[in-house]
Amino acid sequence: MDDIIKNLQDRVKFLQNATKIKKLSKGYSPDKKYVVYVDDNKFLLRVYDMEGYEKKKKEFQILLEMKQFNVQSSQPIDIGIIEALNTGYNIYSYIDGIDAKEAIHTLKEEEQYKMGMEAGIQLSRMHLYEAPSTVKPWYDRAMDKHYRYLNAYKSCGIKIKNDEKIIDFIEKNKHHMKNRSNHFQHDDFHLENIIVKDKQYAGVIDFNNFDWGDPFHDFVKVALFQRESSVPFSIGQIEGYFGGSVPEDFWMLYSIYTGMVIFSSIVWSLRFATDNLDAMITRLYVVLEDHKNFELLKPTWYEPNKLLS
Repeated sequence: MDDIIKNLQDRVKFLQNATKIKKLSKGYSPDKKYVVYVDDNKFLLRVYDMEGYEKKKKEFQILLEMKQFNVQSSQPIDIGIIEALNTGYNIYSYIDGIDAKEAIHTLKEEEQYKMGMEAGIQLSRMHLYEAPSTVKPWYDRAMDKHYRYLNAYKSCGIKIKNDEKIIDFIEKNKHHMKNRSNHFQHDDFHLENIIVKDKQYAGVIDFNNFDWGDPFHDFVKVALFQRESSVPFSIGQIEGYFGGSVPEDFWMLYSIYTGMVIFSSIVWSLRFATDNLDAMITRLYVVLEDHKNFELLKPTWYEPNKLLS
């Protein structure tokens, strides 16, 4: 067992009741993650440097708030810091099952669509949570971030074909982002963070990348990841979110944010996942083809009537 776990068990009362603690290695988070077994129950332990404690406190509070919106997510159990170890910890209930990326191909298309519908409903509930009044306007923050990524992309040595078309599309249409509301964003809502049990949606995990801003931004992972694994799930997620009536302004904003993610994905992959860079570039060209280099707002795969017929 890790020394850090032994030290935590000596200091955290909840962990002293554990019969087993098992390390998890999945995901890109810098947190150390463990499954904690207490009698017949399982819990998730996240351990991190103490410097990240303030954001973890906010994440803990957000999960408390999610309960009032009937969001299926982990329940916060305990949080604290051990100054002597320069360590913070969060303990949550554990959502049993497998991630949706692993489960999706075992489901029929109709089942994939229905699970996507439930994912969309759950996402819409999360987005009911309004941002604190101190959060700066979404447009200013989103454009600052976009230009930082765009500048980093331009100097990274990788060039996406027709990148000027994407840049021009964003510049021409960025005004649509003005006055968009500031609400909770999961900011990592994709199949690997959705848990499935017995072919049913069981819950969403990994709130540690949360942000505030336009709720529609949470759909960029549909373009990047959901669509690749399951078009029926992707269509279901959009349909479920809007109760079957998708507003036209959604597609403009969806396309702007998808265009932005072309550049941020290259930069992010170079920084944190170089082994997956080639796969990411291939994925981005699929996205560009889906939108015909953003001559189309609505991606070519979005055909809900055909799916339901």
